Amino acid sequence: MKGGGVVGFYLLRLLVVVVGGWAGGVIGMAQGGLIYGMIGAGSGVVGGLALCLLERSLRHIPPWSYLFGVGGLVVGLLFGMVGTYLLGIAFGERHPDLVSVLSVLLYVVGAYFGIVIGLSKGPELRETGEGARWGRQGYSSTPKILDTSVIIDGRIADICETGFLEGPLIVPQFVLKELQHIAGSADALKRNRGRRGLDILQRVQKDFERHVHIVDHDFPNIRDVDAKLVALGKLMQGKVLTNDFNLNKVAELQGVPVLNINQLANAVKPVVLPGEVMNVYVLKEGKEHGQGVAYLDDGTMVVIDNARKYLSKHVEVSVTSVLQTTAGRMIFSRLKEDEVPVESR
Repeated sequence: MKGGGVVGFYLLRLLVVVVGGWAGGVIGMAQGGLIYGMIGAGSGVVGGLALCLLERSLRHIPPWSYLFGVGGLVVGLLFGMVGTYLLGIAFGERHPDLVSVLSVLLYVVGAYFGIVIGLSKGPELRETGEGARWGRQGYSSTPKILDTSVIIDGRIADICETGFLEGPLIVPQFVLKELQHIAGSADALKRNRGRRGLDILQRVQKDFERHVHIVDHDFPNIRDVDAKLVALGKLMQGKVLTNDFNLNKVAELQGVPVLNINQLANAVKPVVLPGEVMNVYVLKEGKEHGQGVAYLDDGTMVVIDNARKYLSKHVEVSVTSVLQTTAGRMIFSRLKEDEVPVESR
């Protein structure tokens, strides 16, 4: 909002407070003189300030929340009307004054709780309804919800091309906003990662337009993006597609299925058995004395005993053991030429 608009809003609020004070003072003077006039003016100013605070709060409420608030107000007033009718039947003839007071109280309480419940529970009802509508669209397989890490990683595009992923790919608006925020970062590395993620998303959307859906689901009461992804997974009864270990664990604890691309990559790596011989390139020294380190095409680290002297050379090695960890797989080996022939053992 420009400067003139801001000044206009402040002047309007000031006018509301002044008019409230003036009206309260006039009413108070009419009721009982100067003292009542001062009390009325003070009450009018407080009422004007309360209206200004209410107006500021309402500006941050999504438009559709007003509908739930109005609906709650109507239900609350109906509740007050029914309560007043029942009180009139039960006590109207004997205690008319009490019925009048209780009727006003019922209307006020009903309206208040109707508005509060409508504003607080309305978003949940809306999201539940949208989730049910999504489930009725007839997809033959479960929706896959993409998180930021899996988009930036980029392998999702290649996996989609192979046809192994079925069903719709869901990109929430809050994930898209996070990508845009990263792409606009002052840090060059973060900026490049964010732009890469946007490029990958554009590629996937272009190649698989029918299967990619950007959805507006948001959870105003949840600030953390990971928590929003878990909530969306529950709502859509979908699976979260991620590379994030922490999100993986949190989602599983809350009963939301997770597809982790790193786990998939480990699962499809070729099986290596002890005794198998392979040709590798010794890239660098190992941590232990005399060790060399090589890497397979899929990124698996190969630790080779007594291979330091063969740095920057290709050698044949024999696998001695394989270690599988949460971070990946490590292969331990020794030089083929160091093997002792079976007949001489």
